[in-house]
Amino acid sequence: MSIRAIDEAPLSRFHRKLTWACAGGPFLDGYLLSIIGVALVGMSRELNLSTGDESLIGAAALVGIFVGGLFFGAVTDKLGREAMYTIDLAVLVVGSVLSVFATETWQFVVLRFVLGMAIGADYPIATSLLAEWVPNRHRGRLLGVLILAWYVGAAAAYVVGYAIAEIGGAGAWRWMLASGAVLSGVILLMRIGTPESPLWLVNKGRTADAQKAIHKALGRTVPIEQLVTAAAAEQSAEHGRFRDLFQGAYLRRTLFCGLFYMCQITPMFALYTFGPAILGSFGLGEGNSGNLGSALISIVFVVGCIPALRLVDRVGRRPVIVWSFALMVIPLAVLGGGSALPIAVVIACFCAYALFSGGPTVLEWTYPNELFPTAIRATAGGVATSISRIGAAAGTYLLPLSLDRLGIGTTMLIGAGITLVGWLVSFAWAEETRGRTLAETSALPGRSPAATDRERDLERS
Repeated sequence: MSIRAIDEAPLSRFHRKLTWACAGGPFLDGYLLSIIGVALVGMSRELNLSTGDESLIGAAALVGIFVGGLFFGAVTDKLGREAMYTIDLAVLVVGSVLSVFATETWQFVVLRFVLGMAIGADYPIATSLLAEWVPNRHRGRLLGVLILAWYVGAAAAYVVGYAIAEIGGAGAWRWMLASGAVLSGVILLMRIGTPESPLWLVNKGRTADAQKAIHKALGRTVPIEQLVTAAAAEQSAEHGRFRDLFQGAYLRRTLFCGLFYMCQITPMFALYTFGPAILGSFGLGEGNSGNLGSALISIVFVVGCIPALRLVDRVGRRPVIVWSFALMVIPLAVLGGGSALPIAVVIACFCAYALFSGGPTVLEWTYPNELFPTAIRATAGGVATSISRIGAAAGTYLLPLSLDRLGIGTTMLIGAGITLVGWLVSFAWAEETRGRTLAETSALPGRSPAATDRERDLERS
């Protein structure tokens, strides 16, 4: 479904404010998922954590993201984007505060799991809300900005972690975890007052509320008759059930979004969570200085996203994701040489991987929001996130064990193999959605002429 008043609107102060507020969630996600890697160093010494304990704590949030995305994406499609938009941030505040007072491994695991659930919920909530408000020609770039915020948050975590470790003394790791509560509170305040998605309101038959939301946010008045027509067409569509994600062409799209997402973040999350340990294995950045090295890698990831943000709306989604995955394999394969590699080669490969990963990174949330209709858009985003976290959680849990038993070289080669699978999935299934409305990108091949006519009517509205 598409509403022309939204799809063709010029970028406004409202769009920019909404983008910043939505980006606050991914920023916190990157921060909270990365700060634990820095804090684990002090936690391990003070609490006598074993390697298995570290792996559980590191992977707990990713398991929580799996559950949160799978469950709360569907809840968001039923209850609305606006209500869930602030609840998940409140959970992040409370969970971060409680982490300061935890003393046992199981307590950290439970709290990290809860934080992960809130993070997993925010992915489909914030991305579907933004996708349904922004103009068509800016959609790919602005959704990409959200993932860019993830890397900024990760870099901030390493810088803050380094500073606290330098000046904090014993127990500094608790202050690292507490810092997430302050940032979560700020983002929560930014999100208060955000209007509901008009597309979701129309999908639920709440046309008067949709009209008011559009007028309040964009200053445009859409005739109620057009919204009523849009609601009737949307509600008469056959799609809109959870099981539709696993049938026909939607099944292929669900697998594509989940698998390419998983193959992209499995090596990347492992690198972030245990970045200092990995750099130490290569003889680079031992101790607290490794956090600065990880921050620099995060910044390179940010730099890699910048050209990708422009390319996805200029040359298209498919060529960007296919070529990016192909190029990402190369530096990981070179790192398979292990600790014998010169430091300059290690740094160059880490930077190259970070730069090349920009393509699939900025499409992680673009594709799920474009390939599925309003009724199941957040559900699809949540399912894609959950599929991706299966590999990410396993990789984060197994990475320290792999470093210990297989060595850094073999570990990097495994990452290269996973990335190669991402290329195969993208080459086979990636669709081109550039320059099309959400109604067009989510339509299934072979739709009836009547369905096509309804979409044209929606575009005129």
